[in-house]
Amino acid sequence: MGLEDLLSPQGVIHNLRASCKREALQAIADKASALIDRPAADIMSTLLEREQLGSTGVGDGVALPHGKIEGLGKIVGVLARLETPVSFDALDDQPVDLVFMLLAPANATAAHLKALAKVSRLLRDEDARDALRGADSAEALFAIATSDQKHHAA
Repeated sequence: MGLEDLLSPQGVIHNLRASCKREALQAIADKASALIDRPAADIMSTLLEREQLGSTGVGDGVALPHGKIEGLGKIVGVLARLETPVSFDALDDQPVDLVFMLLAPANATAAHLKALAKVSRLLRDEDARDALRGADSAEALFAIATSDQKHHAA
């Protein structure tokens, strides 16, 4: 499973405008809703439940919100680069401008953890983060996210 299995070109948001964590999550939930044909409110509720356990802001300007959705057929990702970083209660107290959300089927525990690890590996790479931040379109974000993963797939 590579990132191209989790992320589609339609699942990328370039220069997302949000003034806070909740707005960013809502915009990402709206995008995911269109991809998986589920109400955005259900997705948002899943994401907020996970955030209550602890922030998914992992540091270095990156957040990995995630959750499980009953009846979902496969793991689906949404990648967003925020126009302006927002406070995300991140572990390092730094604002977040790269958000990669994953939604997994309710019973996909191992696959969900593998997908999170894959995304985390990509976004821990400083060069990959810099390239994503420098991308000038959703297409460029998608290409960087999916091609970088191939180089790190060893």
